[in-house]
Amino acid sequence: MSIKSILSKPFAKLIAKKVYKDSFNAAQVQQKIFRHLISEAEHTLFGKDHHFSKITSYEDFKQQVPVRDYEALKPYVNKVVDGAPDILWKGKPLYFAKTSGTTSGAKYIPLTKESVPTHINAARNALLMYIAETGNSKFVDGKMIFLQGSPELGETNGIKTGRLSGISAHYVPKYLLKNRLPSWETNCIDDWETKVDAIVEETYHENMTLISGIPSWVQMYFEKLIQKSHKKVGTLFPNFSLFVYGGVNFEPYRNKFEELIGRKVDAIELYPASEGFIAFQDSQKEKGMLLLVNNGMFYEFIPADEFFDDNPTRISLSEVKLGVNYVIILSTNAGLWAYNIGDTVEFVSLSPPRIIVTGRIKHFISAFGEHVIGKEVEQAMHENTKNTAIQISEFTVAPQITPKTGLPYHEWFIEFEKEPKDLEAFSKKLDDSLQKQNSYYLDLIKGKVLQPLKITPIQKGGFNSYMKSVGKLGGQNKVPRLSNDRKIADELSKFSVK
Repeated sequence: MSIKSILSKPFAKLIAKKVYKDSFNAAQVQQKIFRHLISEAEHTLFGKDHHFSKITSYEDFKQQVPVRDYEALKPYVNKVVDGAPDILWKGKPLYFAKTSGTTSGAKYIPLTKESVPTHINAARNALLMYIAETGNSKFVDGKMIFLQGSPELGETNGIKTGRLSGISAHYVPKYLLKNRLPSWETNCIDDWETKVDAIVEETYHENMTLISGIPSWVQMYFEKLIQKSHKKVGTLFPNFSLFVYGGVNFEPYRNKFEELIGRKVDAIELYPASEGFIAFQDSQKEKGMLLLVNNGMFYEFIPADEFFDDNPTRISLSEVKLGVNYVIILSTNAGLWAYNIGDTVEFVSLSPPRIIVTGRIKHFISAFGEHVIGKEVEQAMHENTKNTAIQISEFTVAPQITPKTGLPYHEWFIEFEKEPKDLEAFSKKLDDSLQKQNSYYLDLIKGKVLQPLKITPIQKGGFNSYMKSVGKLGGQNKVPRLSNDRKIADELSKFSVK
């Protein structure tokens, strides 16, 4: 065990103590963050337009600052992109995290001198919290990899611009640089399949201890490793002990991962967004991710079933309840104000506040009034693949409103690694699980408005082929779990098993 590994343990204990102190005093910490944000931005254009100088309470803030998405905030963002200072936050941002929006085209999310460290420290603290709980620090002595976008940055009116993961690559601590893979040159490869092949070559003979990335893309990496070595990943990398992921629910992939690795490894879930690092899994024993209450963001929550109402309930962290599906709203030290990032969350613990991500407010199926959300279809899949031989690579769900015969239904596009012996029985179990979770869906089935779901098997590699066909293979791109239309479904149908 190295000095670095030994020293990480007392440091991890200190960080864990501080993080939990904030978490168990979440309401007070959030109030302090709120006052700081308002004070710091009082003299910005946004602060003047919204009378920040007169805001003395959260109630005042709700009166002065409406909830906005990127499109609604775009007039201010455009001024920042054009190079004007003191628009959303004092001065100019250090970076723009460029993301591909579905309705707004490219999005330019500002990252400021104040906000950049919150991203870096949160990622570090997630690992330290794991060390503090488990005592496992051996992974810091081996090689670590994060499957991410290119670290090459462009420029927008003098401000460096790129993917958040690429920007973060410039802030890897010096003590980890020797441990980090892949090389800078490999990370800069644009074509995802070429990049993964290069990563396999670079890591094949290394002592890999930590592997991180979106599960679907890490799965591709694992499969290529096995294809080259004819060994399970856990045999090839005997010291591999920690998988770090974010962006999607890991449960649908867990069975497949355990087979590819050949054993179980611990996993840490992260909830980073370009807008802010919101939460991370702080415990291997407790459900959910710890909401980061002292990370430069003030949180608000709107019950998801009220979100599209004219005057929805809008509450702070101190008022949330367990088991309610909320749209999460952020105000940040990067100058985003009452900003809807589009995600929905549910609290599984209030003290400390822990959340699970339940889906996207725009990613749901309610073609018939059922309002099925991502959490429900993922739970149905998890229930019916857990402790079975069934393995899935990827899946998504869409409504079939005008079938050639019979009633409408939900169509599940599933790429199986190992198919169920009886596809019809598996379909029924999935449908039963969904009915138990969603009373609206149950009523529509019972009322003969919908027929039970149907599965369309997708050929192996079909989801990757689809993503490649739309120019979104690799990086942080992922297929939505749910769609309320047939845009994705109709394209995916081209890759169905004939």
